[in-house]
Amino acid sequence: MLNTKTARSQAMGGMLWGLSHALLESTLVDARDGRWANTGLGEYLVPVNADAPDIDIDIEFVDVQDKVVNPLGVKGIGEIGTVGAAANTNATVYAIAERAADLVRPRS
Repeated sequence: MLNTKTARSQAMGGMLWGLSHALLESTLVDARDGRWANTGLGEYLVPVNADAPDIDIDIEFVDVQDKVVNPLGVKGIGEIGTVGAAANTNATVYAIAERAADLVRPRS
């Protein structure tokens, strides 16, 4: 780990992105003509810091060097934090038979 603080921040950002994607973000299709109903950011619900839950999340890293990748033995963590949100969202869909985004979106 070159910088544990920034790695934790990146992982937390990925987790919150996955959570927001599961609960808030969606594209809507107009049933009348099959076109996108929310074609711009004005109609697209984008999460903000206030949407983040106020909970403590423990982030643990396993310190492993991989000399095959590069001489330093380090890799970026990328958006790996989003993986868990997809699994939890799918579990919710199977448990309640409805997508989480459908539960928070106002019905018309």
